[in-house]
Formats: sequence, structure tokens, C-alpha cells
Amino acid sequence: MATNARASRFEALGTYLPAAVQPTSELVATIRGARKVPLERVTGVTARRVADADAGEDSFGLALRAAQDALRNSRYEAAELDVVISTSISRSKGGDTYLFEPSFARMLIEELGAHTAIHFDLSNACAGMITGVHILDRMIREGIVRNGLVVSGERITPIARTAAAEMDTSRDPQFASLTVGDSGAAVILDESEDDADRIHHVELMTAAEYSHLCLAMPSERTGGLAMYTDSKTQQAEGRRKIWSGFYSDFLAKDGADFAGEKFDYVIHHQVSTRFIEFMQEHGEAEFGTAMPETLSTADYLGNTASTSHFVTLGEHLRAGTARRGAKYLLVPAASGVVTGGLSVTITNLGV
Repeated sequence: MATNARASRFEALGTYLPAAVQPTSELVATIRGARKVPLERVTGVTARRVADADAGEDSFGLALRAAQDALRNSRYEAAELDVVISTSISRSKGGDTYLFEPSFARMLIEELGAHTAIHFDLSNACAGMITGVHILDRMIREGIVRNGLVVSGERITPIARTAAAEMDTSRDPQFASLTVGDSGAAVILDESEDDADRIHHVELMTAAEYSHLCLAMPSERTGGLAMYTDSKTQQAEGRRKIWSGFYSDFLAKDGADFAGEKFDYVIHHQVSTRFIEFMQEHGEAEFGTAMPETLSTADYLGNTASTSHFVTLGEHLRAGTARRGAKYLLVPAASGVVTGGLSVTITNLGV
């Protein structure tokens, strides 16, 4: 793919995972109306991390700890950051209190000491962090800023508790809520110096005709935070068909194709292990070529919403088995439906 003269890269990555682990069997045991829900068999999710809000592991606290981890792995001090973009879906701070003002980004720059940074929040469902990278990449390419931080903290397991309290059957629209886990992730971008570390492209598309398929709101039954998803329709029509068609068209406009991109790894949104397998099979059929090796944490961390791609990337890099100079494709699959691709080569990423 052709690139501008100026490009960006992933300079440092940070994550934070709560210590508490909840096995799927333990969660299923709390389901009141449908105790035989085959959650692990259907989703492949065996466990997830669960945040302790009383220990400061609310959405803001998870984001802050991930940002601090990224800065520990970076050559930059917080005061040197030009931009801070917060992309959390969940908005808890101070326990279970949901906070919309001041913005998370504003509070983060104060806590981190990035007092002169441009700062703003954005929300694009589970594509939030990739959307933040998309915007920051463009700002760096245009020479508007030198560097920046994209961060998210997702304390979303309360929707699993609501689902467990209200579900009557495994066909309940809250079923997907049982797969979620809590986490924080942050990535620092700056200008790329060579092809060994470079974001090649970030392209996103929203198919608004599917926007009604996933809704989050307080439950009318118990008052708890709930998410209702038409999983079958959304996966079959939105995430599968739209992604392959859009990405093929995008590559073709530059005279490229999927095989020619020579990706080493692909990270799909961590909806479930079954979903990832489904996307790999579909991609191979639609693109007419073998798919890259897939990276996944869905089995032991669940669906961590907007942080999922970067949590998975962090786990992969820290394992020490990553190929240096590998090319990665990050594929969002967010409610909305939002799809696309982030192509990046990674050689010297601080983790």
C-alpha cells in the first residue's frame, strides 16, 4: 500500500488486567433462570478478569494504570505528550458512579502530568481505540502533532451480572454480555523513522443500517446496566460480509489485494474464540488465500471491548514469541456496525 512521506508508528504499549479471575463455570452458576446455559462450549471463553471498584479499578482507574504502564515503556515523559485521547465505552469513576464531565481525557492529563496536551474523549463502541489511533495517525501524518496517547479502561462485567440475574434462556439477547471481561490498554504513537516500525493504514467504515442490533441501557427489570445484542444477525450480516467487502475494495483502490499485503498475524475483535474461528474461515473463502496466524486472548480474558486488540497484542509481545518485523492486521468488529483494518509493522515496540 502507498503511504504518505510522513507516517506514524506504535512507540509504546501498556495494559492493565485486574488480578481477580472469574471462571466461566462460576459465572454460569449465578444465572438464576437458565442454569444450563452452554456458555463455555458456545463461546470458548473459559474465564475473564473482574475489576474491584473499591480498589480503584473502575473504568477511569483501569485507563490510568494502562497509561502509566505505557509511559513506563516509552521514551517520552507524560509532559512531552502532545495529545491524549480517551476512548472508553464504560465511564465509571469513584466506584459505580458514571461520569461524563469533566472528560476522562481531561482527568487523565492531570493525573499523568501531561498538562499541555490536547485532550478529548471519543466513543465508537468496541472500535474506540482503533478509532483513536486512526485520528492520531492522521494528526501525526499531517504534522499537527509529534506524538500522542490513546487509552481506554473498560469495567464492563456489571453487564454480565445483570444478564445472570435476568436471563431465562440461552437465546436471551443478553447472552453476549456473559462473555465480557475488564481491562485497560494504552498505546503511544509518534512519527515513524523507517519501515521496521510503521502504521501502513487505518481505515474504518460504519454500516449504520445495523445500529439497532446492540443496545446498552439500564435494565427495566433490575435497574442494572444491561446490553442487548442480536448476535446471530450482527455476526452473519454485519461483521462478516461488510468487513470482507469493504477491506477488499479498500485494498483494490490502491492496486493491492489481501495476499499481497503479506500479513504475519491478524487480531480480530475478541468476541469469542468461535467468532474468531468463524472470521478466519470466512476471510479465507472471501479473499481466496490463507489467512495469517490469528492471535487471541478470548479464551482466558473474554471480550474486553475497546481494549481487546491492544490487550491481545500486549500479551503476544510479552510472551516473547513474536517475530521481529512482523506485519499485523487489527480488525475491528464493533456494534454499529463498525469494521475496517489497521495495518502495522512492529519491530521495536516497548511493552
